[in-house]
Amino acid sequence: MSKIAVIDIGTNSIHMVLAEVEPDGSYKILDRFKDMTRLGDGTFRQRRLSAESRARGVEVLKNLTTLARNKGFDRILMAATSAVREARNSGQFVEEVSKSTGVRVKVVTGQEEARLIYLGVRQSMDLTHRPTLLVDVGGGSVELIVGNRDRLLHAVSLKLGAIRLKDLFLIKAPPTKAKLRAMHEVIDKELHAAFERFRQTEYARVVISSGMAANLAEIIYLERTGSPIPQINLSTITLKEIRAVEQRLVTSDVETRIGLPGLDPRRVDTLLAATSVIRQCLEAVGHKEVTISDRAMREGLVYDFIQKNRERLQIEKAIPNIRLRNVVTLARRCHYPETHSRHVAKLALSLFDQTQPLHGMDEQEREWLDYAALLHDVGYAINPRQHHKHSYYLITNSDLAGFTAEEIEMIANVARFHRRALPGIRHLSYKVLSPARRKVMEKLSAILRIADGLDRSHFSIIHDVYVTLGKTVNVELKALADSELEIWTAQSRADLFQKIFGREVTFTVQMEPGLSTNGRAAHDHADNATVTVSPAS
Repeated sequence: MSKIAVIDIGTNSIHMVLAEVEPDGSYKILDRFKDMTRLGDGTFRQRRLSAESRARGVEVLKNLTTLARNKGFDRILMAATSAVREARNSGQFVEEVSKSTGVRVKVVTGQEEARLIYLGVRQSMDLTHRPTLLVDVGGGSVELIVGNRDRLLHAVSLKLGAIRLKDLFLIKAPPTKAKLRAMHEVIDKELHAAFERFRQTEYARVVISSGMAANLAEIIYLERTGSPIPQINLSTITLKEIRAVEQRLVTSDVETRIGLPGLDPRRVDTLLAATSVIRQCLEAVGHKEVTISDRAMREGLVYDFIQKNRERLQIEKAIPNIRLRNVVTLARRCHYPETHSRHVAKLALSLFDQTQPLHGMDEQEREWLDYAALLHDVGYAINPRQHHKHSYYLITNSDLAGFTAEEIEMIANVARFHRRALPGIRHLSYKVLSPARRKVMEKLSAILRIADGLDRSHFSIIHDVYVTLGKTVNVELKALADSELEIWTAQSRADLFQKIFGREVTFTVQMEPGLSTNGRAAHDHADNATVTVSPAS
């Protein structure tokens, strides 16, 4: 089970949802937080985020990320919309947020915002197979989206957000007739141009999302029933009811608007613009009713994350250990030979455990050996030739979260020296290690070189090893088939082991016919055979 915090930095409000994601792609919203920061106030006139709004935004985001982390949500996504993407000093704001929270802000385009809104709304209601018009009225922009239950068909982002229109036309309350008429003309022009591009003759229904739409529904439902609305999502309001609210807002001053039952005081100066956009949308497409959705871009971000990280989420469930999980993720990204790598790791750990009295290393070093064995062949992703060097490069230049820089260097070096030249001072990667770490790396590489040699054919022919320590180190091999290539390779790669520990290594082979590996039957042998191979003089 994975936890994700998604923060939507809107022009009017900053929202955060905390979600728990299952490996099958389902998710549950555990909590929601919202602050009406009004980041976009004055932005569209000046094309800049004011120092005051930036400071408010940074403080809110810092508090939200701290809250998320305190609740165990370390994976945090942030996306910013219209006010940030249009401000000339947006880069400054993004840097301030990153420095304060440690999270990178993704500034989305209007088209991407529309796509994410569609994903969010689609999770809250059945859009059917017929086209539905989705309208999201934000503070800086309005997204018009046409889609059905299967796909998004059309999308456009219009500069008709409620804060933008308020700053341009509705400074006074009530507004002058000239300003109101000018606003309606701008809205009408933008909407009709968009609908002409869609070339859609009819819609199954119209769905409105955003906090503006939700507050409008609250006002209408309270007027209609005398009771608070029990549920925002899937509630419906009529064009007639919308016109009535709009007219009351048009003729009211601020004090009168605040007294309107159900109106959120923080929207006293922006709800008129939003209501006008919604009313004119319905009139433009000839609909008399609209359905409200309480889902929007933030839920779309959660769903989009799931779709893009489904395999990763499944790995998280299968491998709870973050260190092992990141090693396996890197290995899979490099298309490593999984069966071979896992078998080499098994043999290496068995050799490590049975030679512990000789090398004196503990669990930490054992873990490094395991990870180096899993990653030793990732360099094939670059080129089979000198792949051990490429493995070193990929390991040291990948984001292996959960490891220190020193550990990554250790694992990369062990993988680097699993074949060919023995480690020495002429190798730059060897030189960066401390003298103590060099000794550990040499011991681990010595073990890995033998383990890798014992699976030279990549058929897991040597399925187990038994070590006897004495003046020589004898490795008894349990083989499923002819293993001459494995023995020859392991013997040639025992050079580092013999150099480090000063003991000869011999291999004794015990054939075990009748067993199979990877679905392949072992070669037929009439009798078990024992073969002893000693190093060449």
